[in-house]
Amino acid sequence: MPEVTYSGASRLYPGSPPVRAVDALDLSIPDGELLVLVGPSGSGKSTALRMLAGLEDVDEGTIHIGDRDVTHLPPKDRAIAMVFQNYALYPHMSVAENMGFALTVARRPKEEIARRVARAAELLDLTRYLERKPKALSGGQRQRVAMGRAIVREPSVFLMDEPLSNLDAKLRVETRANITELQRRLATTTVYVTHDQVEAMTMGSRVAVLRDGRLQQCAPPRELYDRPTNSFVAGFIGSPAMNLWPGKLGPEGIVVGGFTLLADRKTVSAAWAGGTTDVLVGLRAEHLRPARPDEAALDVHIDLREELGSDTFVYGRLDDGHRVVVRPAGGTDAQVGSTLRIAPTGPEHVHLFDAAHGGRLSV
Repeated sequence: MPEVTYSGASRLYPGSPPVRAVDALDLSIPDGELLVLVGPSGSGKSTALRMLAGLEDVDEGTIHIGDRDVTHLPPKDRAIAMVFQNYALYPHMSVAENMGFALTVARRPKEEIARRVARAAELLDLTRYLERKPKALSGGQRQRVAMGRAIVREPSVFLMDEPLSNLDAKLRVETRANITELQRRLATTTVYVTHDQVEAMTMGSRVAVLRDGRLQQCAPPRELYDRPTNSFVAGFIGSPAMNLWPGKLGPEGIVVGGFTLLADRKTVSAAWAGGTTDVLVGLRAEHLRPARPDEAALDVHIDLREELGSDTFVYGRLDDGHRVVVRPAGGTDAQVGSTLRIAPTGPEHVHLFDAAHGGRLSV
């Protein structure tokens, strides 16, 4: 299966100035990888996918599938198969007829169609449903039929545009595991679009984060979580989102709400020497702990507790009004309306971003 490459690819919509729905996207997706495009609404993720499918024009740059420049090829000549948010199944056709429809239109031999449909049905556990009509299937089964329709075409690249958004929460978890396992077995290059960052983190071997049409970071899920390249990625990736507070940088650390946080010494020294003073401080919920009675701490005025069995989340406000969420190891007895004193678990867990442009401060 071939590599997919976006080279400075842009999509412009009319306006004054033109709206860059996708802006100079540079992205390589190796053979056999499942890459997830994620971002908020309007970030350009679906547009980028549709550009690869040939459903949106590429106004600048190029797109290659393997060594073929497909920038201006019609969709039928790109060797791709797409799975949409809505199943788009023909209600008057059986499951087998829906799955084999593209091959029927292409006038493939009946024996070949039957063989490919049977193989796909076995992969998707649909063999027993081949004679049923879509109305007799559950939402998850219909989505598997839509995937089977893509599989029988034996494409070079699978494109999936939020295929799980119509499923309930439990079925969504089950189906995303099935998709991940199926993609691993088929080893077909796959580009998957979602707005759900939890879905992105659990499915993708790499995740590309988009914002306002521009690529912010593309990395394995753990790297996105541990070393976000800017404050947007830090606040978008992770559930709950990373705490981000404004702070003042000094030679010894960062002052937040009258409390001095210690961070990586080399990072602080380099930023201080470079003249940076205004920063954003980032801390994950699990990297905050109840403070000891004898140490300086930040006061959190608790607004909400969430008991999730194995975890407890505490939501509140600092004295300056900024929001904070804490996941204390072992839980806490602090109740709504009370104040919880907190401190970081260690300077290595403190993330620093430039307040002016949001970029990560690191050495």
